[in-house]
Amino acid sequence: MNRIQVFEPALCCATGVCGEDVDQALVTFSADLDFVRSQGGDVRRYNLASEPLAFAETEAVKGFLQVVGAKGLPLVLVDGVTAMTGGYPDRAQLSEWAGVSAPVPAGAVPIPAGATMLGLKGVSPRPAGARSGSGSQTASCCSAPAGSEAQSCCSGVESEGSCSAPAGGSETSGCC
Repeated sequence: MNRIQVFEPALCCATGVCGEDVDQALVTFSADLDFVRSQGGDVRRYNLASEPLAFAETEAVKGFLQVVGAKGLPLVLVDGVTAMTGGYPDRAQLSEWAGVSAPVPAGAVPIPAGATMLGLKGVSPRPAGARSGSGSQTASCCSAPAGSEAQSCCSGVESEGSCSAPAGGSETSGCC
């Protein structure tokens, strides 16, 4: 497993996720770091304001700061080698560099170990003008063979998986 070190510019606190004007990139990066750590990844972050010694003791960082300066931060090292400068890696990059399991998209909630999923599906909001009905009827409607009445019904299926009535509207009864 690789060791990832993130050297950040001077932030107000250890994560930069504090105060009234929080940078969304830092919020996302903090969540991505937590995810990689939860998967067993070795990721450490250093704040120039609170941990200047870490910057001075790491040769790659010291040389980077002499050439580019603090304006080039953040600097990401993977096993001591520069992997990225001037921005934060995303969850997929961090996961790959750390050598951990496939990433879960940012904002998604990973399933906790030992949890039993009940097979419930979220209901997506219907666009204006969409017909009401259950999502399971839409799914069976839209799996009907081509040329059937149900297939023509599903020509009005929206991208979110909800079904809207075609111009005539009558074919959707009992389907969508």
